Amino acid sequence: MSNSVLELNEVSISLDGKQLLEIDCRVGPGEIVTIMGPSGSGKSSLLAYIAGFLPKVFSSSGVVLVDGNDISSLAAERRRIGLLFQDPLLFPHLSVAGNLRFALTGKNLNKDQAIQQGLEEIGLAGFKDRDPGTLSGGQASRVALLRLLLSEPNAVLLDEPFSKLDTALREEVREIVFGKLRAAGLPTLLVTHDQADADSAGGTVHSLS
Repeated sequence: MSNSVLELNEVSISLDGKQLLEIDCRVGPGEIVTIMGPSGSGKSSLLAYIAGFLPKVFSSSGVVLVDGNDISSLAAERRRIGLLFQDPLLFPHLSVAGNLRFALTGKNLNKDQAIQQGLEEIGLAGFKDRDPGTLSGGQASRVALLRLLLSEPNAVLLDEPFSKLDTALREEVREIVFGKLRAAGLPTLLVTHDQADADSAGGTVHSLS
């Protein structure tokens, strides 16, 4: 279980000389903090800045800390930040197990056992050989979540991860995702347009204009 803390200190993002946002934020272990705002307010740009892939067309400043360590200058692959997007982004040429094995590269453990146990925990036992193209939206979202968890990130960013699911499925997947992230003790930053997402997250809400 993680005990990491994610902090944003005086983070500012601008485009063409216009400031999109400025934010200070602390996200504790297992806490889910929500960022809400209209399109163009900089929500996804903020996540890109934290994760280390903000396009150079943007101007940015401020510090991203994980457990007090400044990760702002690290390459994206060294930041150990997990991401979930609107689309699950599963590799279509790999099986479910192949997608999950990708997250375990370099880890000294029984990968088959970790994959089997993980699939059982998200209600997808027996799915390891499935083609991602045969999965429902909810199943694909759960596989993407498990892949994230198996990669053992220090913090998690959620960019509208439920927006393409229908209402009933959204509630189910939201409960699974939030429950797993809380249980793992991962500090999580959620970007959403949906007030129900924010209510379910239960943490602080930052509204961008």
